[in-house]
Amino acid sequence: MMPWCRRCHRELPKGIGFSGRITDALCAQEGRALCLWRDAGWGRMVAEGKYEHGFFNDELVGACIEMIQQWSPEPSPEWVTCIPSLNRPELVPGFAQRLAKAMGIPFNDCIRKAKANPPQKEMQNSFQQAHNLDGVFMVDPATVPKGPCLLIDDMVDSRWTFTVAAAVLRKAGCSAVFPLALALNSPRMD
Repeated sequence: MMPWCRRCHRELPKGIGFSGRITDALCAQEGRALCLWRDAGWGRMVAEGKYEHGFFNDELVGACIEMIQQWSPEPSPEWVTCIPSLNRPELVPGFAQRLAKAMGIPFNDCIRKAKANPPQKEMQNSFQQAHNLDGVFMVDPATVPKGPCLLIDDMVDSRWTFTVAAAVLRKAGCSAVFPLALALNSPRMD
């Protein structure tokens, strides 16, 4: 289990409906990643699931359950959602649904990708990463539960995807967002 810092008090892109510094009211909580990308064990299993099988197996669900129990986020998440993808629309939602079921809490597929954008790993710096997400995510506030949630993605690198998606959820009324990635692409934690 690897914690990573949140990107609070940084500039948000304008296209997500607000701009300026990320306030505490819009920040995610500290996040967790199960493993390092392609590392022995879970990291290799995540990579194989993503690129060879197109499916994350149930061993990863069990490992995430154990990680969440050790992490013990407060307040405890009441629902699960995930980062959408236009390239692999079923991969992360399928995993997030199975994780929610194993936790005994609902899954809510409330985040929509409003437009395609290049992968974050193709951006040269933090400024480009943040602006690459300008107008990408949207939610209908009527579909967002007010209680705390787990926000799932397969990989975290820049943390901007989680930051922007969490800000959108928080603006829609979600009380707390706990990011959870299957793999951390880089051990850098700044």
